[in-house]
Amino acid sequence: MKPILVLLISISFLSCKNVSKDVKPPIVETEQKKVPPTLEYPEDFIEVMNAHGSLEKWKTFNTLNFGIKKGETTEEHTVDLYSRKDKIDMAGVEMGFDGKEVWLMDEASSYKGDPLFYHNLMFYFYAMPFVFADKGINYTTTEDLVFEEIHYPGIKMSFESNIGVSPKDEYFLHYNPDTHQMEWLGYTVTYRSGEKSDNVKWIRYNDWMPVSGVKLPKSITWHAYEGRTIKKPTSTVVFENVTLSQAPKPNSFYARPENAKVVTKP
Repeated sequence: MKPILVLLISISFLSCKNVSKDVKPPIVETEQKKVPPTLEYPEDFIEVMNAHGSLEKWKTFNTLNFGIKKGETTEEHTVDLYSRKDKIDMAGVEMGFDGKEVWLMDEASSYKGDPLFYHNLMFYFYAMPFVFADKGINYTTTEDLVFEEIHYPGIKMSFESNIGVSPKDEYFLHYNPDTHQMEWLGYTVTYRSGEKSDNVKWIRYNDWMPVSGVKLPKSITWHAYEGRTIKKPTSTVVFENVTLSQAPKPNSFYARPENAKVVTKP
């Protein structure tokens, strides 16, 4: 995945001494306002963000937490929305990004995935549509996605060459024509090959819940597909214990433990 989008900001610190250098100064807002159109974002994308609570509201938060049920255990994901440091607690396994390096603590050598790819993967899928407000993104209009005779207008996102580990990835955000809420995400994966792909996978975003004044997914569902023809659902991820906080975690929370290994790309 890529750093799709740096969004967000925090509020109220106990003292200046406790403010991390990675965190922007806090902003106190007394009322939610709609974000006006700017040269930075196209107007239709601003309308989508406003339908989810507004980018301005999202930027008042610094820390996102959510859980993903995996069998009998739950993955606990914590992300700093500014520095993009992150940490995942699994059953007997921890991984994270300390701002410089991805690390893995797996004393039983039980984790079979790729921490470089996974440590922030679900965050980017979860923090839609706000992560598309990150820097280094290009926006263009794309053809409507048609599902069950409804036409969903779309915005294509591509990335500048120096953005993320997979700058050749492409994303397609499709929204409800009446409410402007996000309904579909199309995306390509180029992480392993490094080559641009025409194989667009599709996730449905039609299960939203309110979290501290913004709308975030309660679940997301992958669908089978043939090109842009969407077929039956194949798998669903359900999110739980979701919180947004205006307070940042201390740097030590994301720091690599002494017995954790730094993960490098093969």
